[in-house]
Amino acid sequence: MLITVLKVFNMRNYRLLKNACYVSSITMSIVGNVSPILFLTFRNTYGLSFSQLGLLIVINFFSQLVIDLIFSFFSHKFNIAKVVKITPLITTTGLLLFATLPKLIPDFIYVGMIISTTVFSVAAGFNEVLLSPVIASIPSENPEREMSKFHSVYAWGVVGVVIFATLFLSVCGYDNWQWLIACLTFVPIIASFMFMKAQVPALRTEHSVGIKTIYNKQLFACFLCMFFAGASELTMAQWSSSFLEKVTGIPKVVGDVVGVALFSATLGLGRSLYGKYGKNIRYVLLWSSVFSAVLYFIMASTNNGIINLVACIMTGFTVSMLWPGTLLLAADDMPNGGVVMYAIMAAGGDLGASVGPQVVGVVTDLALESSKIFSVASEYGLTHEQVSMKIGMLTAALFPLLASIIYFIKRNKRG
Repeated sequence: MLITVLKVFNMRNYRLLKNACYVSSITMSIVGNVSPILFLTFRNTYGLSFSQLGLLIVINFFSQLVIDLIFSFFSHKFNIAKVVKITPLITTTGLLLFATLPKLIPDFIYVGMIISTTVFSVAAGFNEVLLSPVIASIPSENPEREMSKFHSVYAWGVVGVVIFATLFLSVCGYDNWQWLIACLTFVPIIASFMFMKAQVPALRTEHSVGIKTIYNKQLFACFLCMFFAGASELTMAQWSSSFLEKVTGIPKVVGDVVGVALFSATLGLGRSLYGKYGKNIRYVLLWSSVFSAVLYFIMASTNNGIINLVACIMTGFTVSMLWPGTLLLAADDMPNGGVVMYAIMAAGGDLGASVGPQVVGVVTDLALESSKIFSVASEYGLTHEQVSMKIGMLTAALFPLLASIIYFIKRNKRG
């Protein structure tokens, strides 16, 4: 009887713990996507440049990258259970700072954005490193299915965040964007209460390793692939909202709900389909990267709103397996890679996710400063800003294109 009661208790605790991880994954959807939704609002309201907006993305993913590396080498120094429990509180703090600092320090609005972005990005880094092993520690008949289900939550969370944010701003006005952030803080608050009531199991951590054990040719090639995968996925995710509105004239509501939300939906769909039916990951990665480059090129070369919307949505599907698929590729090439390999892969993905969108922002700003681009825009009946953003999107096509070269080489090496 006692054993039965304990089993029921453990099942309930595991269910609560699993749901807390799911809610925390949704907080990652919030902190990773709410700023890009507000890019043009920040540009019009506070006069921020595209480079400054892109830098917020760099800070977001660079902060996560730092956390990846810290836990790769010094995870044994942390009380993992306590870090998991306090992470939602850190997220809440960062979001509240993001909403309030522009009002509290109006002369240093951008500085306030940098500070708050750093805070909630550190929390996102903790989530990225720790939530997967927590899910893996929960007893399950099919651990791979549970892990796949957990990772799909992020994509569907993005869909919900985009739809909610778009509807909120449409009804309440873009000048009230701070109240949107305030509403979204309820998600990490809920996660915090759930973690307080759930028991986080003790997780095995590794002692630090020497840098010489990290480098080898296989790992470096996979690291580059992860870099390009992160850049390919996040550049479209971060810039598509502004691109669809400014370049094609699609209303922001339509661009966000139909374009950005469905991009995330096809991202989740692609991963779910591979998890159920997929095989031959090397061929999937090769053709996914090729088609991703083609779709980026299409968006850069046409003004047709429908074509741009479809290309944006389909890019979600084509890039969906680049990140998780490269992890599978690395595990296949280096079966004894261990924790360090996965940590370095995560670092490569975060680095690409930060550098890629920033490169597009910098290229767009440089094009805006070019008088030659202004002349080209006039000849084709486009604005200077439209042509500049097209050049930025064309630059983004290089990321999946370069990835396809490495995938092609690795495919041939394994026959």
